[in-house]
This record gives sequence, C-alpha cells and structure tokens, in this order.
Amino acid sequence: MTQNKITQKEINNIVWKACDSLRPVMGSGSYKDYILTLLFVKYLSDMWKDKEEQYRLKYPDNEEMVKRQMQRERFLLPDISKFEYLYENRAESNVGEIIDMGLAALEDANRSKLAMVFRSISFNSETVFGPTKQRNAILKNLLVDFSKLDLKPSHLEGNDVIGDSYEFLISLFAGEAGKKAGEFYTPGEVSTLLAKLVNPQPGNRICDPTSGSGSLLIKVAKEIPGKNYSLYGQENNGSTWALCLMNMFLHEQDSATIKWGDTINNPLLIENDSLMKFNIVVANPPFSLDKWGAENASADKFGRFHRGVPPKSKGDYAFISHMIETANETDGRVGVIVPHGVLFRGSSEGKIRKELIEENLLDAVIGLPANLFFGTGIPAAILIFDKARGANKDVLFIDASKDFGSAKNQNVLRGQDIERIVSTFKAYKATPPLTGEQGEVLADKYAYRATVADLAENDYNLNIPRYVDTFEEEAEVDIKEVHQNLVGLKKQLSEVEAQMEKYLTNLNLL
Repeated sequence: MTQNKITQKEINNIVWKACDSLRPVMGSGSYKDYILTLLFVKYLSDMWKDKEEQYRLKYPDNEEMVKRQMQRERFLLPDISKFEYLYENRAESNVGEIIDMGLAALEDANRSKLAMVFRSISFNSETVFGPTKQRNAILKNLLVDFSKLDLKPSHLEGNDVIGDSYEFLISLFAGEAGKKAGEFYTPGEVSTLLAKLVNPQPGNRICDPTSGSGSLLIKVAKEIPGKNYSLYGQENNGSTWALCLMNMFLHEQDSATIKWGDTINNPLLIENDSLMKFNIVVANPPFSLDKWGAENASADKFGRFHRGVPPKSKGDYAFISHMIETANETDGRVGVIVPHGVLFRGSSEGKIRKELIEENLLDAVIGLPANLFFGTGIPAAILIFDKARGANKDVLFIDASKDFGSAKNQNVLRGQDIERIVSTFKAYKATPPLTGEQGEVLADKYAYRATVADLAENDYNLNIPRYVDTFEEEAEVDIKEVHQNLVGLKKQLSEVEAQMEKYLTNLNLL
C-alpha cells in the first residue's frame, strides 16, 4: 500500500536530525563521511532483509536454498556488518570498535566493489569523537536515529529514492561546508545543464576525471534512457572517492569504475598502456589549482601537454588538456566548468587557448551567474569542446549571467534558465556555419555566433563581453523635471523648518 512507502523527504528529515549528534564535535566536512556511511550500511542491511523475506516466501521451510540465493545478491552482508547487530550493541562500551569491525567485514566480503572504501573512516577515533564516554553516547544516539529508517526497497516510494536522498544530503552538507564544498559537490542544476549540453547517447562511454561525490556523472547517465552506457571516474581525495562509490551503488550504477588517485600526475583510467578514450568527458575541476604538477608536465608519458604547459600556479588548462586527450578522436565531446580567467589569461594559457581554437575543438563558451557554486561567489563559465565539428568553425557565446533565481545562501539556475541555454545551443548546432567573416547576433544581449576571424581579431581572447554586447543605455535625464522636483523639495523643506520653529517657540525653547 502506497501510504506506507517511505519518501525521500522522510529519509532526509531523519538523517538530517541524526546530524545533530555530530555537529557539536565536528564540522560538516567531517561528519558527512560518518552519516553517509551509516546510511549506506542501513540501506544494505534493509535491502538484505527484504531479499531474505522474499526468498523465504518463495522457498518456505528451505533455509538452505534461501542462504544459497542470498550468496548471489549484489552485496554480501556478514552478520557483524548488519545494522541490526550494530544497533543491538549500541550500549556496549566498545561500540565504536564494533562498528569499525562491521565495516571491515563488509569490505572484506565485497572486495571487488568495496575494497578500501571504509579504510579512511573510524567510528572508534578519540580524535574525531572525543573520549570514550562521549564517543559512546554520540554513537548510541546515531544508531537510535538511524533505527527509525526502514529502507527496504519494497518500502521505498521509488527506485531512485535512496540515491536521490543521498545526493540531497550531500548538497546539504555542501551548503554547510563552505569553501571546501567545491571539492566534492557540483550544484545539481549546474550538473543537469552540463549533462544536457554534452548530449550523451546510448552506448556512450562517459568519464569525469575529477568525479567528486559522483553527482555530475550520475546526472549525465540520467540523460540516457535505459542502462546502455558505462561510467568512469577518478577522484584524488580518499573520503570523497568513497562517497562517490557509495553514491554509484545507491543509484544502482554497480558497474561504474571509479579510481582513487591524482588525475594529472597519476591517471589511472588506462587501456593498452594508453589513456582510456571516452565519448563524453565532463568535469568541474578545482579552480586555478596551485602546485598541480607543472614540473613534470613536459615529460608526461601520455603527451597531454603538447599544446603547452600551463602555469604552475593555475592548473585549469592541465585539466582541460587531459580531458581533450581522453576524448574519442572521432566523436568525443568535452564539457568543463572553469573560472573566467581561463577565457582571457595570456602567456602559456593564451598559447594553449589559441591552439585549441585553431584545431577547431572549441564549440561554445557559456557564462554562468555569480554565486552558483559552494565556497566561491565568483562567476564561472562552461566550455564545450567537440572533436566532430566538421566544417563548422564558428563558436557560440552565451551570456547567461543575469538568468537565475535567488536561494538562501546562493543563486540557483531555474528550469527556464537551463532550458534557454540548452535550446540556444541546440539551435546553434542545427544551423549551418556562417559563410563570411562576420559573426552573427543570435539573441540580443544573450547569444552571439563568432567566426574564426572574430576570434583572431580579438587575439583569441574569449572574454564573453567582447562578443555578446550587454551594454544597457541609461535612461535620458529630464533636466527640467529634475529642476522642478528640486524646487518643490526646497519649498517643502522651508515649510517644515518654519513649522518646527513655531513649535519650538510655543514650547519656550527658542
């Protein structure tokens, strides 16, 4: 009966309340790992229980057959890893150690999927949770809060509820985490926009080389009907990599390949001793990363920096270069979120930018509103590259900086804002390239189709105001009307002063 189904909102409320136990002792940048790990364990436990019940109905009085069938499930769940076991031991003096042992057993039983996932997290850490008495009280409260959840798949409102709840909670943690949030989360609306712009198709191989918690990869996958695609990613931060893997499993993306390591200095998505190639490559890399590995770039064994080595204090073009080199030569599409400096900075970045344009790889430059991203108020842009541009050498510029809605702490892209950008991009892709050297205004103060001659004239500077004229003429000032208003105000002031003097005289104050 649908009235008993648990909704995403109910899950969110219970889990968010559970965070109250951790907020006094640690910041959201830390407690998100513990909360989301427990949510994952609770889901696996309830899913296991659900399956057992189904098999017992199917094979009554045949417990051996039930056990045999359970060994074929997505995950194996040792008894000491089950949430029920952890909950039963919630009052034990070593409850933190009991939880850690359960996680280790879960990892060992599912090494092909969960190897190393829980190694960077300990519920028995005095450094994290405080002395034993405090630690035990916190963990007991956490287990009690999570016991209120029933995450059996048969009790969920839909298949995506638990995965979407996980995503929503990550976004809430990002809202609390401030500047560090950008390291693990791209706002959902921006991910949706980028996913639609790269236009993934059935059969595509899709990669995010800076995958964070995996939200962008999942958004791209959701653009494809069915499951005919493959997902790949790499993440440098160990705890964020673990979140990404759990996020994939909760969205039933069990076949996703997510590697743990530094994409620039140690790319791990390798095939036949070469960089693996993809139909779609998307990313929200760290903005202007300092010390990204410039000293080793010229000797890169994969030749990713043949257009030039980016400056050591700004790694934006290092990530762009990597993404382009991992895109299929015949049909590879790349979508990357960048700070605006990428569009116009000179020196080695200017050289790389010029070569990318001359190779006819750049397809579109889209300026986004300010204050969209957690931890930074600066506006960003999306660059779209396409290795199958054919005869089209034009570049689309969109200034979407004024189209947004205001939320509590930051701006958001609304549905109509996303639709306007995507429809403008699709219309540009559907029309033949310009035949002359002169560019074309596609939408006044919003979109411009630039030719190679336009770009060359601007010395390959991609600063959007050079192409999209956003100048707003100020309204003419009616000097006569202003003068009349001023005379009227002076008259009113004189009358008020006279009245004030009269009052003060009557009060014998003058």
